[in-house]
Amino acid sequence: MSVVRTTEVVRLGASDVYVSQIGLGTWQWGDKMVWGYGAGYNDTHLVAAFQASLQAGINFFDTAEVYGFGRSERLLGECIRETTMPVVATKFMPLPHRLRAADLLKALRASLGRLGLDTVDLYQIHWPLPPVSVETWADALADAVEAGLTRAVGVSNYNEDQMRRAHEMLYRRGIPLASNQIEYSLIQRKPETSGLLAACRELDVTPIAYSPLGQGLLTGKYTPDHAPAGARGRKYSKRLLAQIQPLVALLRQIGDAHGKTPAQVALGWTVAKGTLPIPGAKNVTQAASNAAALGLRLTPNEVDLLDRASARIA
Repeated sequence: MSVVRTTEVVRLGASDVYVSQIGLGTWQWGDKMVWGYGAGYNDTHLVAAFQASLQAGINFFDTAEVYGFGRSERLLGECIRETTMPVVATKFMPLPHRLRAADLLKALRASLGRLGLDTVDLYQIHWPLPPVSVETWADALADAVEAGLTRAVGVSNYNEDQMRRAHEMLYRRGIPLASNQIEYSLIQRKPETSGLLAACRELDVTPIAYSPLGQGLLTGKYTPDHAPAGARGRKYSKRLLAQIQPLVALLRQIGDAHGKTPAQVALGWTVAKGTLPIPGAKNVTQAASNAAALGLRLTPNEVDLLDRASARIA
């Protein structure tokens, strides 16, 4: 594991994997449909974002076999071959034609090939898709650990019941469930209201928060008259963009007190809630902004103010 330039590290559940307080998600790496890869940014920008993140103290990089149809894994593999080894996580997509534990192991070996690694630090089930049961895939994750193909295992987008079932199956095999990667931000707080975050604390499962900036909506860049481009712009209504403006104003106000931006305060809020955020970055500027949130400590009053402002958003 590379040296982290912040005193804060996060242990992934009860595993032996330790990472920086904030990671980097690589959904944007190679994704044309949602993020417009190849139009406003390219591989040169992404490599620079990776290097800037690592230099600033971020050592945890999360990818998946489906991001850019493998392009994300290949590019991350190219990056890590040129530097001190960071902590790498990737994911298995349980597509309907994948029905056996052997399919997971085959997919993991393919991911390792694209990454140029012999083993990955964290391997996750991307979604709890039918027809294969949660228990079957958890058992396959245990096989992957025993085969030496991954150091730790996790799940993604699992609700409380699914997570508990995966945790129980892994426990029977003597392997901890290290993490559950979930969408979580000031505009997506369902993991709180559903009891999922409380269950993570109970089971010692680290909640990894993807889209912690609300896919850019919490950065202050967007208004009802200036929506995100592409698929994101179609997803978010003018009504929602109008509703979040008071929250963004509060993020800016709190940020001014700390010398931080709204985006950095939004990341600080997710950390204060006990999660490990993995914002994305298309370029050096975004990578530097993410890293500047390392070590930010919001006061309990600031967290409460943000909670209440967030609760007003329908």
